[in-house]
Amino acid sequence: MRFDIAKSGSGLVYEIRNIVNVADRLRKSGVDVVWENIGDPIQKGEKVSPWIRELLADLLQEDATYGYSPTKGMLETRQFLAERVNKRGGVQITAEDIIFFNGLGDAIARAYSAIRVDVRIIMPEPTYSTHLMAEVLHASFPPNTYRLNPYCDWSPDLNELERKVKSHRAIVGILVINPDNPTGFVYPEETLRGIVEIARKYDLFLIFDETYQQIVYNGKKTVPLSDIIGAVPGISMKGISKEFPWPGSRCGWMEIYNADKDPIFASYIDAILTQKTSEVCSTTLPQMAIPRIMSHPEYQANLDGRLAHYEKLSNIAYKILKDLPYVMVNRTCGAFYMTVVFNDAVLNQRQRLPIAQDDIRAYIETLVAEQIEFDKRFVYYLLGATGICVIPLTSFFTDLPGFRMTLLERDEAKFERVVRTLAEKIIAYVESSR
Repeated sequence: MRFDIAKSGSGLVYEIRNIVNVADRLRKSGVDVVWENIGDPIQKGEKVSPWIRELLADLLQEDATYGYSPTKGMLETRQFLAERVNKRGGVQITAEDIIFFNGLGDAIARAYSAIRVDVRIIMPEPTYSTHLMAEVLHASFPPNTYRLNPYCDWSPDLNELERKVKSHRAIVGILVINPDNPTGFVYPEETLRGIVEIARKYDLFLIFDETYQQIVYNGKKTVPLSDIIGAVPGISMKGISKEFPWPGSRCGWMEIYNADKDPIFASYIDAILTQKTSEVCSTTLPQMAIPRIMSHPEYQANLDGRLAHYEKLSNIAYKILKDLPYVMVNRTCGAFYMTVVFNDAVLNQRQRLPIAQDDIRAYIETLVAEQIEFDKRFVYYLLGATGICVIPLTSFFTDLPGFRMTLLERDEAKFERVVRTLAEKIIAYVESSR
C-alpha cells in the first residue's frame, strides 16, 4: 500500500468475543469449554417455543417478509409498540417516534456517532462494552462515568452523578442500563426518578438501555423510562434478543421521547435517522413477528417460566458464593448475569492454578506473561484449568477486579457444579501465592 490506511484503534477490546479466540485454542487441545462469556440463551440450550416457530413459519409464507421495510421500520409494528407505551399512561408517542435497527449494537453505534465529538454521554461504571466502545470511539477520549457501588447492591451514587454533570459542561446526556449489564442490578423507581430530575435540572437528555426490561425477578420492581420521563428528552433502546429470546434476529429499536419539545434534541434524532437512511432499512422478518408474538396468549406465561428459571439459578449461585472468602457478590435480580468482585489487594501476579495438560499450561503462561489486569490473569488460568469461560470485570471499564458469568445454563445440576468449581478455584488461586 502507498501508506498506512488503518485508523488508529482506541486500545479497547471487546472481551466478550475476544476470549472466544483463547477458548477455541483450548478446544483444539481437547478442553470441554463451559461458555459463560456471552448472554446468548440459545447457545446455552434455551428452546424457542413451538408456537413461536409456527408463527415464524406462517410469516415466511408472506411475500412482505422478503422485501425492504420502511427506513424507520414496519408501520404496523411501530404502531403496535407505540400503543404499548401509550397504554401505560406516561409519555405519549406515535409510530413516527420509533426507529428500527439491525440489533441494539447498530442502534448504539448510530446514537453515539451522531453526537458532536466535543460532547459526551456519562455512563455507569462498570458499563456494557458496546456502549463504552461506541462512546469512546466517537470522542477519542476515555469516558466520563458514575460508579455503581458493589457494596451497596450496585446502586449508583446520585450525588456523585450530579457533581460530575455539573462540573463537566461537555456532558449532554446520561446513560442508564436497566436492568444492568454486567451487574444484574435493577434500578428502583425512586433512583430512576432522581436521574430524570438531574437530566431536567441540567438540560440533558437520557439514553436508557432497556434490553432486559422484562427480565426482573426475586421480587424486585422497576419502571420503564416512558413512565417517568415527563418532558425530558430521551431515548429508550429495546430489542427481542433476550426477551423472546431471538438473539440472531439482530432486531432492536429506539423509542424517541419528547423530540417535539426540544429543537436541539430533534436535530440530533434527525442526524441518527439520516445515517439510518443510508442503509435503506433493517431486517423485515423479525419486525413483522413482534406484534404476533407479543400479543400471543402464551407469551407472558412463556416469559414467566424463563424468569423462574433465572431466579432459581440466581439463588443457587448466590447461596454458594455469598460467604466465600476473598470475594463479594450481590444477588442478581434482573437480566441474567452475576458479577463477582475480588476484595481489595487479594490478587497478584504470582497466583496460578495447576493445569495438567502441558500444551495448555504453556499457552496460558504465554498469555499471562504479558502485563495484564489481575482479574484477566485469573480468568485465563480458570479457563485453562477448568474450561470455564467467564469475562474479566475490568473489561467493562472499571478498576474493580472480578468476573461476570451468566445464569443461562438449562441443566441446574451442571450449573451448581460449575459454580462450586468456581468457588473452589477462587480460593485455590488466591491462596496459591502464600
